[in-house]
Amino acid sequence: MISEAWKHIKKNKPQHVYLLFGKERFLLQETVQKLTEVVLSPEDRDFNLSVYDMEESPVDAALEDAETIPFMGDKKIVLVKNPYFLTAEKGKEKVNHNIEKLEAYIKEPPPYTVLVFFAPYEKLDERRKITKLIKKESAVIEANSLSDRELFSWARELLESTGKTASGQAVEKLLQLTQGNLMILHQEILKLTTFAAQEEEITENMVNLLVARSLEQNIFDLIDHTVHKRTEKALQIFYDLLKNNEEPLKILHLLTSQFRLVFQVKQLGQSGYGQNQIAGALKVHPFRVKLASEQTKHFTAEQLNAILHDLAEADYEIKTGKKEKRLALELFLLKYA
Repeated sequence: MISEAWKHIKKNKPQHVYLLFGKERFLLQETVQKLTEVVLSPEDRDFNLSVYDMEESPVDAALEDAETIPFMGDKKIVLVKNPYFLTAEKGKEKVNHNIEKLEAYIKEPPPYTVLVFFAPYEKLDERRKITKLIKKESAVIEANSLSDRELFSWARELLESTGKTASGQAVEKLLQLTQGNLMILHQEILKLTTFAAQEEEITENMVNLLVARSLEQNIFDLIDHTVHKRTEKALQIFYDLLKNNEEPLKILHLLTSQFRLVFQVKQLGQSGYGQNQIAGALKVHPFRVKLASEQTKHFTAEQLNAILHDLAEADYEIKTGKKEKRLALELFLLKYA
């Protein structure tokens, strides 16, 4: 887990070269922050922290900086963002990178510089010589989507780092409301710990009270009330969304998207796919797959087909003027809730 890599950074002498890659950009940014805190004092960061974007600047410029002795300090960090030359992707043709110079640097990096490759890609091109070299000679930290267990542990550890505890139900509710989005989860935990400054435990009631519900989360709750035949609550969420000036067509499209996800998860699950395999096939966060999996229990494939048909019909009737937008959605909710 990436938290282990963070502990290693704090306890041990920083390496000369780091390769940070993966789709979870928030975890990559946090890793850079932790490296910065260990390598540079606050007063040195303005002078000895440089950032180069490989889609805008040649790698030569970053290497020249990395080879220059730090100004008013013992160490410096050179952050190389978007190193697309480590992948099969094509970058901007106008930027020429001297890969041979980079290879020479990696083999003999100066002792006063920490060179960090910030690669927000799920996969690197293992066939490339430079990719193999950097992976061999650097400290590699991968930050792809966390599993359910890792996500739960990460949230718990973050809470504990602030001196707070939380019940399993409170953490699960927090994960549900943030849908596993690490940046939002981090922000909401900071909000909760600030609110509960005098309390030792973060409770589920605090989570329900303070954590903001996104439009997507309201749609999830709307579907949940619908499948459990809680008509009044389903309609109340719908009317609250209208009061907040949410466009009915947008609500309809999000309902369609969520029900389509539930249908796809059900089909793939019946075909023997695991949660992470489904997430990879559908290109969605594993936690969204987990939530959709729970909703599949309430439907047969035939029922989901019928629901998707009715949503498509409602969309057609609205766009052709046969039904008013609000009425079309009310009739859908009344039929299924």
